[in-house]
Amino acid sequence: MLKNNEKKVRTQEVHFSRKLLAIPYLAFIAVFVAVPLVLIIIYAFSDGNGHFTFKNAVEFFTNADYINSLVTSAIIGIANTAICLLIGYPLAYILAKKEYKFNFFMVILFIMPMWINFILRTYATRDLLHILHLSNYSLVSTMIGMVYNFLPFVILPLYTTMIKMDKSVIEAANDLGAKPYQTFFRVIIPMSYPGILSAISMVFVPTMSSYAITDILGNAKVSVIGSSINLVLTTLSQNMGSFMALIMLIIMGISMFLTRKKDKTENVRGGLW
Repeated sequence: MLKNNEKKVRTQEVHFSRKLLAIPYLAFIAVFVAVPLVLIIIYAFSDGNGHFTFKNAVEFFTNADYINSLVTSAIIGIANTAICLLIGYPLAYILAKKEYKFNFFMVILFIMPMWINFILRTYATRDLLHILHLSNYSLVSTMIGMVYNFLPFVILPLYTTMIKMDKSVIEAANDLGAKPYQTFFRVIIPMSYPGILSAISMVFVPTMSSYAITDILGNAKVSVIGSSINLVLTTLSQNMGSFMALIMLIIMGISMFLTRKKDKTENVRGGLW
């Protein structure tokens, strides 16, 4: 009986200590996440005098410039994600193969841009594009800058997923007579779904909200929603800017939810075929 009571007391102490440790994190989330989010919602549905209104919503959805910038951001986000995956997946697959020497150093080389200041990388890209006589092509320059800046965010999660894949499963598929392309598409790619979904989340969402690259490389000819939000917040209306930011938060939340749901579906389904 005494031992059981001692165990119960220790268990209660552990639970209590965990609750205490969670307090700073909860306070941080409340102050730096929940409160700003509530303020954005309040400003989004109020006017300059603090009165509740749907005026900002009506203005946003009836303004062609705002809608065009949102659509442009979505197109650039999808295109950048697709290009980064097409380039990053084969690179990550090659780097993850054990038979190649100095793989780790090659991985460091590819993800090194992540350690350099974002704006500095973009200005360096602008200078390079100017030397190559590509700086006058606004959309091309923007896409090159996007791919260069976000490619490491594809390679890293794919690489970490691929080095953990069970090689015996791949060998079993080969032993059962699967052709190389069948093994790749029906075994390797499904096994790397977590890395793919993580890469999509790490590229699409930041690309949608990024405007520094388009401002620097796009020569003010590529209008994205991030630039519009910055312009509205600084020169026009904080309330309108808050509503536009809320729209971006909703889009990002939906994209994160869909990738998360897809990841759970793949984990539940499992199997090779």
